[in-house]
Amino acid sequence: MSNLEPRPPARDMGGLAGTTAGPALDLLAGKEVLLGESTRVRRLLPTLGRRMVGAWVFVDHYGPDDITSSPGMQVPPHPHTGLQTVSWLLHGEVHHRDSLGSDVRFRPGELALMTAGHGIAHSEQSPATHPRFLHGAQLWVALPEGDREVAPHFEHHAQLPGFSSDGLSATVLMGSFGGVTSPGRAYTPLVGVDLDLADGADVEVPLEPDFEHGLLTSSGSVSVDGVPLEPGAMLYLGTGRRTLRVRAGAASRLLLLGGEPFEERLVMWWNFVGRSGEEIAEYAAQWNAESRRFGTVVGYDGDRLEAPPLPPVALRPRGRVR
Repeated sequence: MSNLEPRPPARDMGGLAGTTAGPALDLLAGKEVLLGESTRVRRLLPTLGRRMVGAWVFVDHYGPDDITSSPGMQVPPHPHTGLQTVSWLLHGEVHHRDSLGSDVRFRPGELALMTAGHGIAHSEQSPATHPRFLHGAQLWVALPEGDREVAPHFEHHAQLPGFSSDGLSATVLMGSFGGVTSPGRAYTPLVGVDLDLADGADVEVPLEPDFEHGLLTSSGSVSVDGVPLEPGAMLYLGTGRRTLRVRAGAASRLLLLGGEPFEERLVMWWNFVGRSGEEIAEYAAQWNAESRRFGTVVGYDGDRLEAPPLPPVALRPRGRVR
């Protein structure tokens, strides 16, 4: 998924200065962004107050949207570097094409994991004949220095591990949780879990104390350590937690994201993750010049996106929080 802001700000991210030394309950203020021709998303990372949770650097939550009379998601070919995209659906279907030749349709409960590494291009769109509703999350994970130039690759996992207990069904997208491990390849210690809670469920969710965590409410109504969360809200939980008390006031879906605090400083602008403004500018120039670095997406009926103009000011190191 692309960042389609016409003037995307450049962000210097990473480092430990903004990591809490213990538990927190900070509600993150997201903002609404238009994605493609007709899909509106709630951007929860990066946002006011926080730029990262572990290596997770980007969280968009969209839907549920009735797309019966619309084309649904339509994101033209665009590039990425230095990150992984983690695509997760609760309703709908998305057609992924990329410059490696991947041509995959993924559905709810399936993991679409694209590692951009040195550089890749892809498109995402709802098929011409698609389900009525579209609802899901698009997530990005920053790659560490030693792996950020890895050869790009795409993984589609139609079945993911999980478990059920006391009104909770957990599906592990990335990392390990509750004794089970996702087949998706991760490059830093992290976790991503879909939590499906039955109406009235009251559970203690196990956490890794060395990780910082965030919790996104995809649907339903829950309270987290007594803090109510409505759909589309994300709560930053800090570090040092071994468990988390979650109560569901209705059938609910949550996304638990976490990881070791990301120590490296990085720059994220548009769809690129790099280590300097100069590096980002070179990525943008190469993409607009149709460099072989990113390849070509075959099969998409339409023009590719151009990189927007770079910000007129130099980047200022700001760390993990504003």
